Amino acid sequence: MPPNQEFQDWWNTERMKHLDPSPPSEVPSPTSSAEPTKFGRSRNARQLRWVCLLRLQHLAGCVASTLSGSLSLLRNAGRRISSGGKNRRPGPSDSRLYRAIKAFLAIAVALLVFELAAYVRGWHFTPPSREEVSGLVEYLYAEWLFVRANYLAPPLQMLTNVCIVLFLVQSVDRTVLMLGCIYIKVRGLRPTVKAEGKKGDVEKGEVEEEYCPMVLVQIPMCNEREVYQQSIAAVCVQDWPRERMLVQVLDDSDDVDVQHLIKAEVHKWQQKGVRIVYRHRLIRTGYKAGNLKSAMGCDYVKDYEFVAIFDADFQPGSDFLRKTIPHFKGNDDLALVQTRWAFVNKDENLLTRLQNINLSFHFEVEQQVNGILINFFGFNGTAGVWRIKALEESGGWLERTTVEDMDIAVRAHLAGWKFIYLNDVKCLCELPESYEAYKKQQHRWHSGPMQLFRLCFLDILQSKVSFAKKANLIFLFFLLRKLILPFYSFTLFCIILPLTMFLPEAQLPAWVVCYVPGIMSVVNILPAPRSFPFIVPYLLFENTMSVTKFHAMISGLFKFGSSYEWVVTKKLGRSSEADLVAFAEKESEPLMESKVIHRASSESGLDELNRLEVTKKTGKIKSNRLYRKELALALILLTASARSLMSAQGIHFYFLLFQGVTFLVVGLDLIGEQVS
Repeated sequence: MPPNQEFQDWWNTERMKHLDPSPPSEVPSPTSSAEPTKFGRSRNARQLRWVCLLRLQHLAGCVASTLSGSLSLLRNAGRRISSGGKNRRPGPSDSRLYRAIKAFLAIAVALLVFELAAYVRGWHFTPPSREEVSGLVEYLYAEWLFVRANYLAPPLQMLTNVCIVLFLVQSVDRTVLMLGCIYIKVRGLRPTVKAEGKKGDVEKGEVEEEYCPMVLVQIPMCNEREVYQQSIAAVCVQDWPRERMLVQVLDDSDDVDVQHLIKAEVHKWQQKGVRIVYRHRLIRTGYKAGNLKSAMGCDYVKDYEFVAIFDADFQPGSDFLRKTIPHFKGNDDLALVQTRWAFVNKDENLLTRLQNINLSFHFEVEQQVNGILINFFGFNGTAGVWRIKALEESGGWLERTTVEDMDIAVRAHLAGWKFIYLNDVKCLCELPESYEAYKKQQHRWHSGPMQLFRLCFLDILQSKVSFAKKANLIFLFFLLRKLILPFYSFTLFCIILPLTMFLPEAQLPAWVVCYVPGIMSVVNILPAPRSFPFIVPYLLFENTMSVTKFHAMISGLFKFGSSYEWVVTKKLGRSSEADLVAFAEKESEPLMESKVIHRASSESGLDELNRLEVTKKTGKIKSNRLYRKELALALILLTASARSLMSAQGIHFYFLLFQGVTFLVVGLDLIGEQVS
């Protein structure tokens, strides 16, 4: 080919531009300009010195901040350990599971000492033979190698393979749910309101003026001193005809002062013309289910068609009923309209951020996919509207489990009723900020489903629903998502993984330890994209919570005493009264009424503060505590990480190390709310 003269000229021109005809000087002058950079600017020695000083200052600040945080963490940890006996509270700390973990810890420490002695003698590189041994220690080590290779490793490998299969099945299930969520987003699928006399559907869910059925609103509460005002106020400002709505405040408080405060709040709204009543049971049995059952037994309930339920820390928007009730019109087989939870304190601390990841996946993916594709999901116990006829035909509220919401949902599904989930209608609520409150909540949420599965298994088999619905209830809803998930996560990562370090003949592949959990963490965190920086803490914390969920699942399945414990989740009232008033002013039309609400609420708040001063001395003192199961598991994992270091297993070592540190942090109660 003939040479390209234009390209050659351009190349020579560019080459001459970058050539420096002047000889380089060894020591540049401070006042002389440096060589031009590719950005067209120059820097002299003084500027470079200042840049280096600024970077060093920034680095020193980061180091000082890290050291300060580490010292504070160590001081808190030392304080927790030194006062561990004082902060210990009565409870099932010496349970069967805790005793088994302590025995496992003793065995792990003994095996580590034995392996260290063998490592020092070089037996890891040239294992001794059973025929040629010289000494008792060498004989014991040779016998140990024989026993673990022929008798211990095979059953452990079999259990490992079973857990891996369960892990993969559960991972496929969550991936399918995520794909279903993506399909719903792409196709724009969402529940719509049937509008009569109009073309098409009403997407915004605005209720027609002539359709305003009678609605009963229930607020069950128990010693909710911090949040009772905001929930009652949020319900009382609903944009709904007052003569067609009745509010029931179902107070199960055993604190007389709290009873008086709630009565005063109800009386205040009665004076404003709101139809609201206060109910207090003399015989407080059945926890929340008994409370709701007692309220539904009132004679005037027969005049109402729907019932909306809100827990004490929930604050629905003023248009909540306007967005939910219209979905019942024309859907005679619709029993429940469930809305999404939105959290006012999701950024309060690391614990609330991690909870937000889990619950975002639950609502955005699980609830939405199941609601649109199969019209069934577990009722969340609050922020939903029920058709009273469906409640009655399904047997009403039962007190047989601690998950009365899931119980009524399963029975309504077996009776042929359908559910709708509204992902775009959000109800403000509060996440537990302390690990103690979160742990008790998770124990109730994971023991209750096993109680329910044990009680309704035969009812599912004998029901008249299709085989596909029965299979979905038994294998997906209960077994896979309520039983298998806590079983394999605890067994695989807290028991089998440390054991494989001491029994190396049983192998746990690196892709099971690292790669698949990492991919599934990314899948779980997709509904909350702002939480991606917390993906590693999320993965480690979920494995840490597996001990609580496993214990709860076993307790509910085998009817242990702790499975029937009901502890009200502690709320702090993070969504302040001022926030509620601002929300009401934004959402509701009558501005003057909102100002009256704000002034009256402030006066009621002053009264409450006066009462709090009187009863402050008798209140419970808050404090952080130690969690012994988590601490024991931390020592087991750290011991196993030391054993894996001798075998040069990189991924296993780092996973065990970081997981052990996470268990240690949680066991010392250094996550969540810190009480000085």
